[in-house]
Amino acid sequence: MRDFQRPGRSTVLAGNGMAATSHPLATLAALDALRWGGNAVDAAVCAAAVLAVVEPQSTGIGGDCFVLFAPRGSGEIVAYNGSGRAPAAAEVGWYRERGIDAISPNSAHAVTVPGAIEAWARLVSDHGRKGLDDLLQPAITYAEDGYPVHARVAFDWADEVARLAADPNAARIFLPGGAAPKAGDIHRQPELGATLRRIAADGPDGFYRGEVAEDIVGHLRKNGGLHTVADFGKHAGEYVTPIRSSYRGYDVFQCPPNGQGLTVLLMLNLLAGFDLGRMDPLGAERLHLEIEAGRLAYRDRNALIADPAHARVPVAHLLSADYAAGLRDHIRIDRAMTAMPAPGSTAGRDTVYLCVVDSQRNAVSFINSTYWAFGSGLVAPKSGVVLQNRGCGFVLDPNHPNCIAPLKRPFHTIIPGMLVKDGRAIMPFGVMGGSYQPFGHVHLLTNLIDYGMDPQEALDSPRVFHDGTGVIAETGVSDETVAGLARRGHGVARAGEPLGGGQAIQIDWTRGVLTGGSDPRKDGCALGY
Repeated sequence: MRDFQRPGRSTVLAGNGMAATSHPLATLAALDALRWGGNAVDAAVCAAAVLAVVEPQSTGIGGDCFVLFAPRGSGEIVAYNGSGRAPAAAEVGWYRERGIDAISPNSAHAVTVPGAIEAWARLVSDHGRKGLDDLLQPAITYAEDGYPVHARVAFDWADEVARLAADPNAARIFLPGGAAPKAGDIHRQPELGATLRRIAADGPDGFYRGEVAEDIVGHLRKNGGLHTVADFGKHAGEYVTPIRSSYRGYDVFQCPPNGQGLTVLLMLNLLAGFDLGRMDPLGAERLHLEIEAGRLAYRDRNALIADPAHARVPVAHLLSADYAAGLRDHIRIDRAMTAMPAPGSTAGRDTVYLCVVDSQRNAVSFINSTYWAFGSGLVAPKSGVVLQNRGCGFVLDPNHPNCIAPLKRPFHTIIPGMLVKDGRAIMPFGVMGGSYQPFGHVHLLTNLIDYGMDPQEALDSPRVFHDGTGVIAETGVSDETVAGLARRGHGVARAGEPLGGGQAIQIDWTRGVLTGGSDPRKDGCALGY
């Protein structure tokens, strides 16, 4: 229970339905969808569409999404991979012949076919009660009539002026008067509003075929891309089998590769061998173990996660108890590793996450992203679509499992989570923030399970992250703890900006109560009724 004499916010309690998103307007839209007679899937799509307008630096219809869904709170979790693929012409030799050794995040080559709209439509059709046309109306209104820019959105937007200025369409739409909007300014995106109206009328065909697809492809090809309208017309997401692991009696579900959810499960498997609950939740000992588990899990992530349709990803091996036990032997309580085993041996970014639970306890864990802030920085001229840069997740080494290839999906950072106990879903959750996300999932879950925090306390808790070069610590991590990490051999720097942001909704099946939290690092909130 929080100290009411200190800054903070209480958890939100409700009995019927609840939504938690990173923006108040999206949370309100989700609740309205529930009260209009929609279910959790409808509300999640409605909120995601609003976020695609009011958080343009974080998400958009030119991005991808992944979803975990617990029908009526069942432990039989449904997973949907709504990520897009590289163009059919994206042969690695083409790039290498032109001296390209890495895919620039600001280039047309970083743009994969956006998967979000197909995923929204498919999920609503298969599991929702409302039509996509109804669910897009709030987003259309905000795009056409305008929305006030919130504080965190303005903070992120101001950092991207140079990237936006490099594309005339981006500059025209997102730098009105030559500058990023400030908090409280009204911003409009009429081109995007018209595109959303077309999608509302024609469904996914309004995006993947016809004028919108032609507009996007034309802009990409003008900037050197290999995309064709056929690439867009052939796009389809897919239902996939979720992966899971157990942690102290709870089942944790993640989407399988090409996403990085496997990293969360591997970190939890490593930490399961330590008694975290006896440690100070904000002390150096606990955070050191989190860091070391992350270093090992991310090493495997970077080497092995790829599109399973194009590469073998040894999921079962990496999640086995024997593998975790062997890897755990490399972790020491008193010092950081100076050398790590080979991957697989016994051995910044911007996104939106939201979750919704309805009166029938359908639970949705939903994440949508254009990856970097404003994605690639490229905006289609007529449709106003911000184009993602997920393709910079590919590598151009032909021997790497994540090497670019025709119609291949890149390594993805965005990961929804679902917590299950005794065969019932008890919490959709997620922590956004690019590569930080597995650390965020693990920090949130161990706060809840090992330390008994409620969702809001668990999200409020100060964070650290090992970014591959050293440890980044938020300002909420004490100087004493930073010194303790340094004594263990970690190079520690203070974070220049908050680490991620997240949402969670706990389901209390006994009392019939929903408990929600929303990350103070973003503008959003949890609300219920």
